[in-house]
Amino acid sequence: MVANPLVPALDTAPPAVAEQREPIARLLEGLDAKGLWWLSGYAAGLATTRGSEPAPTMGLRPVGSSILSIVYGSQTGNARRVAEALRDRAQAEGIAVRLVRTSDYTLRDLGQDRCLLLVISTHGDGDPPDDARAFIDALNTRRAPQLAQLQYGVLGLGDSSYPKFCGVAREVDERLAALGGRRLLARGEADVEIDVIAAPWRQLALGEVKAQLGQSAPLATVTAIRPAPPAVSRDRPFAAEILDNQRITAAGAHKDVRHIELGLRGSGISWQPGDSLGVWPRNPPALVAQVIATAGLAADARVECDGRELSLGEWLRDEREITRLGRRFVAQHAAVARAADLNRLLAPGAAADLAAFLSTHQLLDLLHGWPAAWGPGELVAALRPLTPRLYSIASSQEVAGDEAHLTVAVLDYHAHGRDHVGAASRFLADAEGDDARIRVYVEPNDRFRLPADATRDVIMIGAGTGVAPFRAFVQQRAAQAASGRNWLFFGEQHFASQFLYQTEWQEALRRGQLQRLDLAFSRDQPERIYVQQRLRERADDVYSWLEGGAHLYVCGSAQGMAPDVHAALLDIVAARNGGDTSLASAFLERLVAENRYQRDIY
Repeated sequence: MVANPLVPALDTAPPAVAEQREPIARLLEGLDAKGLWWLSGYAAGLATTRGSEPAPTMGLRPVGSSILSIVYGSQTGNARRVAEALRDRAQAEGIAVRLVRTSDYTLRDLGQDRCLLLVISTHGDGDPPDDARAFIDALNTRRAPQLAQLQYGVLGLGDSSYPKFCGVAREVDERLAALGGRRLLARGEADVEIDVIAAPWRQLALGEVKAQLGQSAPLATVTAIRPAPPAVSRDRPFAAEILDNQRITAAGAHKDVRHIELGLRGSGISWQPGDSLGVWPRNPPALVAQVIATAGLAADARVECDGRELSLGEWLRDEREITRLGRRFVAQHAAVARAADLNRLLAPGAAADLAAFLSTHQLLDLLHGWPAAWGPGELVAALRPLTPRLYSIASSQEVAGDEAHLTVAVLDYHAHGRDHVGAASRFLADAEGDDARIRVYVEPNDRFRLPADATRDVIMIGAGTGVAPFRAFVQQRAAQAASGRNWLFFGEQHFASQFLYQTEWQEALRRGQLQRLDLAFSRDQPERIYVQQRLRERADDVYSWLEGGAHLYVCGSAQGMAPDVHAALLDIVAARNGGDTSLASAFLERLVAENRYQRDIY
C-alpha cells in the first residue's frame, strides 16, 4: 500500500496513542470514509474539553500545489484568529488547507510549499511576535531556499499609532519576493480595525488561490468535521460575577492596583497558568456624557450602523472606543474640522509625532482642541469598535477552582486640563453589587507555559502587574508538588506602598514554594533600581540556573522592561563567553527554540 502523505504515521503518535495502536486499528477496521470523518470530529470535540493545547501539525507536508498553507505569527491572538477564519473560509470553498504557527514552520516547509498565505502581526515598535522570531531570523540567512515555485500573499496586522506600522509584514513580504516568490496579491496591512482590511483581503486571496490551484489540481471535495466551537469565546463571553475587588496598593500610592476575583461557576471555562482573561468593558457613563455634550449631540439620537439601531449613548458606552484614538479617526476628524495642524501629524515623516499624540490624547481631547461638526451617525461609523482587554490570569485553576483572579492597574491621570481614565480598568474598579457582571472569555497563551517536566527550575521576571501570571505559576507548582526551584524577580516603585502580594510571597518562601525572591523598588533611593540591575547582580546564579536547564519567563512592558531585561541577559551570558555577544545571542535563541525563554509582553 502506498503511504498517504495526509495520514500521520503511528510512530509519530504521542506515547499514550502508540500504546493503544492495536485496539485503535481494530476500531478503525471496516469503517468507511463517512464513519472515519465522523470519528475524527468526535475525537476533536473531546480534545477541546480536555485542555487548550493547539492541534498538532502531525508532520503534514504539502502535496504538489494541491494544499494551501496558512501560516500565522501572533502575539496576542489576533493573527491566530484571522488565520483560523481564513482556514475555515478556505475549507468551506473546497480548498485543501493546513494551518501552522510560525514557530512550527521551517525553511524546509517553505521550500516545499507551492501556495502560502501568511498572517503576521507587528508587535511594539516594529518587533515580530515571539513565535515568529526564529522563522524570520532563518528567513534572512543564506540558508533560506530559492522560491521560484512559491506563490504567496502576506497580511500584516498592526497599530498605526506606532511608527513601524506592519513593519514585520513588509519585511517578510519583501524577503519572500527577493527569494523568487511570486505575489498572489498585494500585501494587506490591517490596523486595529482588523476586518476593514482583513475581510476583503481574505476574499481576494482565496479567489487567487482557487484560480491557481484550479490550473494544476482539483480542489478538495470532502469537508472535515470540525469540533463545535467552545461554549464561551470572544464572541460569546460569559457574564462573570465579581466576588472580590480590593485595592492592594496603599491609599497614598502613586498607582491604584486592584486584586479582582471573578466567579466563573457554570461557565465551563478552563485555563492554564499563563493564559489571559479577555474582558469586554463598558466606557464610563460620565465620559460618554462629556463626549456627547462636547460634540453638541443628543444621547438619545437613534443611530443605525452595522445592521443595528441603538441610541448614540448606547453606541458610545458599549460599542465604540472613546479612550483610544487611531490614525484613521484622526484623519477623518482633521477633514471634518479642517485642521491643518492635525494633517501635519499624518504626513509620512511624522510617524513618531503621531504616535506620541495618539498615546497622550483621547476622543474628548480631540473634540475640545479641534471642534468639528459631527453628525451622530457619522461619528459612530468613524470610531473604532470597542475591543476586549486582556489580563493575565493571576490564579491557578487547581487552587482557585471556578475563580479567575486578575491584577489590574487602574488607569487614571490628569492631562490637557481634564481627567482621563482607562475604559476597562475603570470599569473593573467601579463594578460592584450583586448585579455587577463582567463579560469574559479565556485567551489561551501557548507561548507562556510552565515546563512539562516539574523537576525543572523556573526563573520569573515581572514588574508591576506583570507579576500576575507568576502568582498562578507558583500556585500551580505548589499544587503539583513540583520539585524544581522557583525564583522570582519583582520590581515596582516603592516597597511600603506597592509591594504587590507581599504577604503571599513571604508565605511562599516560608513554605518552600518559592526558593528565591529578588526585589527592585526604583524610587526608594536616589538611584533608580530596576529588575535588570538585580539580574546583573545575581549574574552567576542566573547563568548557573540557565545552564542547568531552568526555564526563564518575562512579563511586562514591551517598550521598556522587556528589552532592558533582554539586554541584561545578553550581558550576563556574554560575560561568561569571553564577551562574545554573538555567542550570547545564540545562547538565548537556543533557549527560545527550546521554549525555555518565554515572554508575555504588552
